[in-house]
Amino acid sequence: MYIVTAEEMRRLDNHTIETIGIPQAALMENAGREIARQIATWIAEAGRKSAAERWLVLAGKGNNGGDGFVAARHLSEAGIAVEVALAEPPERMSPEAAQQHDIAVRFGLQLIHCWEQKIAWGRYTGVVDALLGTGTRGAPREPYAALIREANASALPIVAADIPSGLDAATGETHEPCIRAERTVALAFLKRGLVQYPGAETAGHVVVRPIGIPAGLAASLGVRTMILDEAALNGPLGIDVSRERRADTHKGSYGHTLIAAGTKRMSGAGLLCAKAALRAGCGLATWAVPASLATHLLGRVPEAMLAGLADAGHGDWTHVNAEAILALAEDCDALALGPGMGRYEGDSQWLRGLWEGAGCPLVLDADALNMLAEAPDFADWQPRRAATVLTPHPGEMARLAGVSTREVQRDRIGLARRYAEQHGVTLVLKGARTVVATPDGAVYVNVNGNAGMATAGAGDVLAGIIASLLSQGFDAAQAACLGVYMHGAAGDRAALKRTSPASLLAGDLLEEL
Repeated sequence: MYIVTAEEMRRLDNHTIETIGIPQAALMENAGREIARQIATWIAEAGRKSAAERWLVLAGKGNNGGDGFVAARHLSEAGIAVEVALAEPPERMSPEAAQQHDIAVRFGLQLIHCWEQKIAWGRYTGVVDALLGTGTRGAPREPYAALIREANASALPIVAADIPSGLDAATGETHEPCIRAERTVALAFLKRGLVQYPGAETAGHVVVRPIGIPAGLAASLGVRTMILDEAALNGPLGIDVSRERRADTHKGSYGHTLIAAGTKRMSGAGLLCAKAALRAGCGLATWAVPASLATHLLGRVPEAMLAGLADAGHGDWTHVNAEAILALAEDCDALALGPGMGRYEGDSQWLRGLWEGAGCPLVLDADALNMLAEAPDFADWQPRRAATVLTPHPGEMARLAGVSTREVQRDRIGLARRYAEQHGVTLVLKGARTVVATPDGAVYVNVNGNAGMATAGAGDVLAGIIASLLSQGFDAAQAACLGVYMHGAAGDRAALKRTSPASLLAGDLLEEL
């Protein structure tokens, strides 16, 4: 399922109208019909009678308002009492919206002129928000701001047409005021603002309905952002999620993962990462730790080989470990580096040696990302010979990109795409709606997982999963996307077994992989 920006949606609309030849009025008719159909379906699913309903459509002056007029007609045809509140006079409407207004008048719909009358909100059982569409930027102005505030204060269920008014369709930023919708009917394609927080929250439950724009047109016009689901895994990513292991294989058939992770204070990070790699299917795993820790960790992950590297007896990593890790990596198919590793003087140059020297795919997480962010000469580092996957949370991403965490969260998709393209890496920007961006500009947004996964160690599990998949021969985009999807699905299964998602532990995810 494609995710589009407002500009991409404009190009899709224009191509459909001008090149394919489907009239704007036909698209608007389809849009309004789908909105009404969804409302009628939800009313029936709730066990309510259409005859007992009375809905108010808030119609703006643009084409979103035109969709609202059409929806009102079809609601009326479905036996649902409906009235339309006009935010502005017809002479200020777009030509398409004005045409639908005139049809509504001839159809006999009851209209409320908000510049002359007040809305009696208590008369209604639901509201359709068709005030502002995807082309609107910035905070709503009057009279729209007042109508939005009144609609929210009414406590009535609100269904947004395409996108809630006041929500930035490009970033998911919510302006003041912004409609708080119970449901949103996205038209033709998901808009970027509907899948990024806080927009995803204010949009409520989102469904996507066709309006006559060909589904394949998005790819033809260069849309490169998709929902990460089984359709994306099986389709553009080319992963057979149902494939089974052949009977005539052995542990060497499924790759050898090297995990360099953990210190005296944070040995659990390495343990989670190593266990996750094995649970994700690699045939062999080696867990490298500071030597003075090795004796304490023997048997903690019995399925993994343990390698103790020189540490001068203090349980921390030192600059001399780089050569030892490179030697181990020669016999491995992927390297996960950073979970629970800690920091020490000169560690950015230590990381440079691994970046330039390791010939296998590399996953950088946690402290390895902070080393990278503080490398003053990163621009001079030699390009990696193999795939590189970075897995930052928003704070780490802010340090990598040299911006604030707020700026990261304002445009997660755009920032992740730019960084991945600029640095030739596959980037996994973790958080609610994890974003996977590839060096060629493709972006996938994950929508599974839950708030219980905001817990210590969950990122270590993800790093191990992705490294394991790289070891098994998946390319970087496949490993990152499949890993993120598996991680979220495991979290959802684990949460179902808890009284509350808040009690979820990172270790619970391992049992659900």
